Amino acid sequence: MSRNWSEYEVREIVKDYFDMLSKEIRRVPYKKSEHRKRLKRRLNGRSDGSVEYKHQNISAVLRALDMPFISGYKPMSNFQKILVQAVDEYLKSTEYWKEEFEYFTTASIGHPQQIDFAKWLEPIPQLIQAKEPKAEYVPRIAKVDYLAKEQANKLLGDRGEELVLQYEKWRLIKEDKAGLADSIEWISKEQGDGAGFDILSRNKNGTDRYIEVKTTKLGKYTPIYFSRNELRYSQKHESNYYLYRVFEFDKRPKMFNSRGSLDSICDVEPLSYLGRFG
Repeated sequence: MSRNWSEYEVREIVKDYFDMLSKEIRRVPYKKSEHRKRLKRRLNGRSDGSVEYKHQNISAVLRALDMPFISGYKPMSNFQKILVQAVDEYLKSTEYWKEEFEYFTTASIGHPQQIDFAKWLEPIPQLIQAKEPKAEYVPRIAKVDYLAKEQANKLLGDRGEELVLQYEKWRLIKEDKAGLADSIEWISKEQGDGAGFDILSRNKNGTDRYIEVKTTKLGKYTPIYFSRNELRYSQKHESNYYLYRVFEFDKRPKMFNSRGSLDSICDVEPLSYLGRFG
């Protein structure tokens, strides 16, 4: 039976995680294996697998807090309450992380390298089976939703949509539908964001394909944010509505996509409500 991590061990691994996260945000090269090797010297005989899993737990805590997390550590939600407390204490101990997270949401974004679209697509993640811990378990440390702020970065969104446009043209040409490739429209750029989708493409049979693009510099398990209008449009046109999720954009961009209404593709959580009077 595995031993629970001590407070000392938890503090040490949280400190190590944030050291790697800072490097990742600032695009400073580092090796997870070297971090793990140094960290294990300060732990009580923990295995590589145990350290890896605890790093994934920290990713889950940060995701629940709407904060950036390390892309290479898939969030795993079955974590000790002491881990939440350690993350809370670490973030409260310095103002530095507000600057780091702000930098994450606003840092300059370049054009990605040439992509081999034949190898671009990734499998869509499965729907989350176990819900993330609720607010009473995970304290709301920051007032800013940094994941939402990153998605609202217009330059990042435009670059992701531009990449999807290129992919759609490649896809249709590959399917011997070059004529359809010429008819693709960048709706969000030409008409604004109120249409309920970003790109009007075509299916192989010539019918419309409504594409909503969501782009992040983080990994594939990062939550997406969408409007009520986008949700309703996806429900009305679910047979031809597609989510294209572009991730790890500032490294080597990848993508998964799925057809259907947004509430059938992912687990939907309402974030705000409108109250009317009179």
